[in-house]
Amino acid sequence: MLTFTPLLGAQSSSPASQSLLELDGGVKVLVDVGWDHSFDAVKLQELEKHVSTFSIVLLTHATIEHIGAYAHCCKHVPGFNRIPCYATTPVVNLGRTLMLDLYGSSPAAASMVPKDGIYSSPISETPGESPNLLLQPPTAEEIGSYFSLINPLKYSQPHQPIPSPFSPPLAGLTVTAYSAGHTLGGTIWHIQHGLESIVYASDWNLGRENFFPGAAWLSSGDGGEVLESLHRPTALICSSRGVERPEALARKDRDSRMISLIRETVAQGGKVLIPTDSTARVLEIAFLLNNTWRENLDGPHADTYKNARIYMASRSSSATVRYFQSMLEWMDDTVVRNAEAAMARGDAQGSGVNPLDWAHVRQIEKQGQVERILARSKPCVMLASDASLEWGFSAQALQDIAADSRNLVVLTEKIPQVNERRQGLGTQLWDFYQSQQGQESAQSGAKIVNSDGHSVELREEHTEALNADENMLYQQYLARQRQMHSNLQGDNTMNDDTTAELGDDQVSESSESSDEDEDVEHQGRAFNVSAQLTQNKRKIGLTEEELGVNVLLRSKNVHDYDVQNKRGREKMFPFVAHKSRNDDFGDLIKPEDYLRAEERDVVDGVDMRDGDAAKQDGAAVGQKRKWDEGTTAPGQKGRRPKEERTPNKKPKVEQRQEPDDIDAIIARATGEAGGAGGGSGSAAVNGDAQDSSSESDESEYEPEDSAPTGPQKVVFTTRSFKLNVRLAYVDFSGLFRLTDLQGLIGRINPTKLIVTAGNASETQLLADTCRAVENGAAVGEVFTPLNGESIDASVDTNAWTVKLTRQLVRRLNWKELGTDKPSIAAVSGILGSEPLDDGAAALEDEGAKKKLKLAKGGQRSSTDASSEVIAIPVLDLLGAQHLTAHHQRAAQPVHVGDLRLADIRAAVQSRGHTAELRGEGTLLVDGTVIVRKSPNSDGIELEAANAGLSVPSWRTMRKDGRLETEGTFYAVKQAIYDRLAVVAGA
Repeated sequence: MLTFTPLLGAQSSSPASQSLLELDGGVKVLVDVGWDHSFDAVKLQELEKHVSTFSIVLLTHATIEHIGAYAHCCKHVPGFNRIPCYATTPVVNLGRTLMLDLYGSSPAAASMVPKDGIYSSPISETPGESPNLLLQPPTAEEIGSYFSLINPLKYSQPHQPIPSPFSPPLAGLTVTAYSAGHTLGGTIWHIQHGLESIVYASDWNLGRENFFPGAAWLSSGDGGEVLESLHRPTALICSSRGVERPEALARKDRDSRMISLIRETVAQGGKVLIPTDSTARVLEIAFLLNNTWRENLDGPHADTYKNARIYMASRSSSATVRYFQSMLEWMDDTVVRNAEAAMARGDAQGSGVNPLDWAHVRQIEKQGQVERILARSKPCVMLASDASLEWGFSAQALQDIAADSRNLVVLTEKIPQVNERRQGLGTQLWDFYQSQQGQESAQSGAKIVNSDGHSVELREEHTEALNADENMLYQQYLARQRQMHSNLQGDNTMNDDTTAELGDDQVSESSESSDEDEDVEHQGRAFNVSAQLTQNKRKIGLTEEELGVNVLLRSKNVHDYDVQNKRGREKMFPFVAHKSRNDDFGDLIKPEDYLRAEERDVVDGVDMRDGDAAKQDGAAVGQKRKWDEGTTAPGQKGRRPKEERTPNKKPKVEQRQEPDDIDAIIARATGEAGGAGGGSGSAAVNGDAQDSSSESDESEYEPEDSAPTGPQKVVFTTRSFKLNVRLAYVDFSGLFRLTDLQGLIGRINPTKLIVTAGNASETQLLADTCRAVENGAAVGEVFTPLNGESIDASVDTNAWTVKLTRQLVRRLNWKELGTDKPSIAAVSGILGSEPLDDGAAALEDEGAKKKLKLAKGGQRSSTDASSEVIAIPVLDLLGAQHLTAHHQRAAQPVHVGDLRLADIRAAVQSRGHTAELRGEGTLLVDGTVIVRKSPNSDGIELEAANAGLSVPSWRTMRKDGRLETEGTFYAVKQAIYDRLAVVAGA
């Protein structure tokens, strides 16, 4: 059984991708946790409804469209981070840096509290203007812990995942990752479950690029055959995004157009802004520019390249570069060979020919650096995040270069409109570029549009603290969410407002191991907040009547509760079940449980062993202190002054670091390592010492703005500004073309095709194209579901398991199909039954056998309930009375095997014949015999000219003593037969 439900992205302008696959036995697989640049939490409500039923989560690409909501769901959706998640190593690493860049760049990325969630309480008054209350964004440490939970996989590595705690058994579910191109570590997932063979291909690219490999649809041989595991799936789920691109140039033409546009602009003294993502497609563009600069420093345009620098601007650009330099095996084969050869010669520290040494691309991570670089008169090329110009450095960079007509903005992909009420800045630029005629560049041939004072709207955002009324609404929303989540989990005793900031710990047991060694000086924060909430019970809208029986625990001086006419939990004393926390080595040990008396009250006056807060300086935990009481030194983040600390305090146990030094990367990305993070490599790129000294101000220390604390709201302001820059478009989206799928769909030959992840016109175009391939013979059924629409794409066959008798097994004649392939044998027998014994019952519990109910004597008596027994089907040897003429005809020998043109070519070449693979799955042998795959079956067709035939009786003796028929046609025929196993009737 296969039921497919797109949660986001199907026939929608939003590029976000979320898909739900429901398999036999209640197994549910979520593929991608995508979002779009609106960061609207309402779009994730469908996902939240299914969280408690997910078995596993699969991630395909490290982009906002595929992984953008992962950290949000881990923090705000209860139970989500308990679901096992699987992705390739680059998706895990680059996804982490993407989230650091996203939450460090835009406050709105934390998402706003839904309006219906704020004003749904009876105590709320009708607002005049609803505030944009922000949810708490995940911190850098939390992002690191969330991505450490993802299980990394390698390509072509079959893996049987572990189910989530609330999932049924997976019953042999196997997932395998294959290269999808488009991004580093991008994945095509093959999901095998029983008879269902599902291929999930989202945003793939068949062609190889400079930095990224192509999609792994075809085998490495010259035959162009589809990989055996991806061939003939029961369901192919394919994205349609990008099939309507206005132009799709070949890779060399695309690269040449981009370089020509940049060289022309730089030669005129202008600056080039390329808005792109921060971890995926930016690597392809940066790799191309770095190689171009390195190869042309001594060429005819040397002055142009020496006077311009390349900047990669994002909050986590340094971490991104460090990550990809350690993932060489995931890159294109040409890059791998050149890097290995350079490292073998020791050129990594010498001449700089290592393709992983990006000496000409400088990473900057500060807003001030971007402003100073663009304020200078020297030309430059800036790759700024992000492509939508809604967050990141790209919007500010556009404002800085907007007034100069020499500057150029290069769009690399179509930016859709995801908000019905307004157009984003990237969408405005795209629509303006498409609506103008423009001029064709003489050097590059690209269309260039002069903006000439065109006005665009920019929405700016900043955060503010909540006032008293807004804070009441926010706390009310938190209380309602806790109550709803605990009710969904079946335990309403957890609706305690004293657990305001502890929700993550209660619902995410899988992430607690990363917090066991946390500094005890930070343990009291949650208690302070919870105590404050206890004093303001009425603010969050929970009365004693709403508390129900929980009033016995949460209210003071309440010792009785009327249980008359009550039902369920209301009739018994409330009980909170504390789940034991353990890891691979047993129960977790809390260091605070073993503190000495003099150590226990040094953390903000909180006793860490018992819940009672020790009073300090006349103030209890959660109450305000006077300005001069309990003060801390500035910059110490709430720690006591050094001279007041207890000298006998135990040293903090260091937390185990990941092999890739996650803590250092997070510290650098968040500015904790100092403002010189972007200053690495500040020496002159082209060896110009004077140029290096003149730009020393770019890498000076910039203190990071202090992170605001407490609940906040976001305030949007809209303003207009005029553009005088030039606009151009070069397709660097890295998506497949419609012709690519037209050539592949016949070879993949899926039973059913599901088109998703694209707008309505793209989805319909791809579906109509696949229906028209070979008059519909290549695809059985084509589905185009809408968001939330479930379709049944189950396989149309049934499988039954039978038991073979010992006598029949001994008579089987096994035939080998080839190396690393299973053997096969023909079986002929008579079907019977036998009672199900204890051993068979054990197998039946594992899903290996099916139960058949047989009545004694052939008829079941309506009055005798014991006449029904459980039996299993058994296949036994045929007797003499069963050997009929019909059976003899059905048991004729058959040829079995996998015929691939690449293998046939190698076989005929070994016999001394010439063989050449032509297009459309055709093999030409000796110029006279054509071998091709049958279009409607897996058979082979042979066509021969007169010159390819010879007299069959003309034979020659081979060196091994065997006779071989001469003639190309008979030689090819014999080579085909040699690759097949002859299976005779048993």
